[in-house]
Amino acid sequence: MSLHTTDRLLGFRSLVSGAVLTAALAACATPIPPTNISPSTCNAEAARWAIGRAPNADVVERARVETGSRNVRVLTPGMAATMDFQQDRLNIDVNERGAITGLRCG
Repeated sequence: MSLHTTDRLLGFRSLVSGAVLTAALAACATPIPPTNISPSTCNAEAARWAIGRAPNADVVERARVETGSRNVRVLTPGMAATMDFQQDRLNIDVNERGAITGLRCG
């Protein structure tokens, strides 16, 4: 191998090493959260009127809108549900007869 070929190979290795290092550092950068998104809050008391009613599409949507929630989920007995807290989510609890028994945020 000539001296000229060795110099070119070392230059290529340096270039590749620099690119790998740059990519690794970029992957570790902390993303900046958007500032134009205002979090919604839920006010479950605003939909107390729904207790005792069937959770049909109209009732669920009206409850979501009146509580200021972005999301809503209807929870039936024995239904699997995540335990994560979301301040903009309305949870509607339903009993075995299909009637709304409670409303809560989270």
